[in-house]
Amino acid sequence: MRTLTVAAFISLDGVMQAPGGPEEDPAGGFRFGGWIVPYADKTTGQAVQDLFSQPFELLLGRRTYDIFASYWPRIQPDSTNRTLADLFNGVPKHVATHRVDSLDWQNSHALQGNLVDAISALKRQDGPRLLTQGSGDLVRQLLAAGLADEMQLMIHPILLGRGKRLFDDNAQASALTLLNSTSSPGGVLIARYIRSGEVRTGTFEGVRQQ
Repeated sequence: MRTLTVAAFISLDGVMQAPGGPEEDPAGGFRFGGWIVPYADKTTGQAVQDLFSQPFELLLGRRTYDIFASYWPRIQPDSTNRTLADLFNGVPKHVATHRVDSLDWQNSHALQGNLVDAISALKRQDGPRLLTQGSGDLVRQLLAAGLADEMQLMIHPILLGRGKRLFDDNAQASALTLLNSTSSPGGVLIARYIRSGEVRTGTFEGVRQQ
C-alpha cells in the first residue's frame, strides 16, 4: 500500500492555473500565467527539491502531461534544471487520458478504465508514493473520492480572482493535520498536511470564557 501526495502551487484564493508561464494554460482568458515567478527564491527552490528528494511516481492529468512532455525531455545537459529533468524523465508517469496511443515520453502509462478505480488499484500496489503536479481536473477528482493522503501546498500571497481552483464543492470533507510549515522571504507559505479523519464540529454555547 502506498500513499498519494497532492503537490500544488496556489494563490491565496485557491487558484492553481498556469503558475509557471503565460502560455501554460490560458483557458478561459486567464491572463496571469507565470504568477509564481516573482516569488521564486532559495527557500521555494529548496522546498521543490525537498518535495522530490524521496522516491515517487508521477500521477498526471493530460494537459499537465503534455506540458511536461514538451519541456523536460528537451532540457540541455548544461541546464540548471538537468538534475530534475533526469528525475522526471526516468520515473514512471501514470496519466489520466483517453489518448493512450500518444504517450511518447519515456516510462509513461495510461490509466485504464474508471479513473478512481485505476488510482485506487495503484495505491494498493507496493512502491514509492504517488505524486501529482498541476493536473487540476485530476486533483479535484482525487479530492472528491478521498484518495489524497497528503497535501503539500505552496500558498502565494496573491489574489487572482479567477481561474481554475484547487478545491471545488465536490471535495470530500476531511480533517487535516499540519505536519510542518515555513515561509519564504517573499511571503510564500510552504505547508505540509496529512488527512486525519472526519471533520469534527462543536458549539461554544455553555463554554466558559477565560
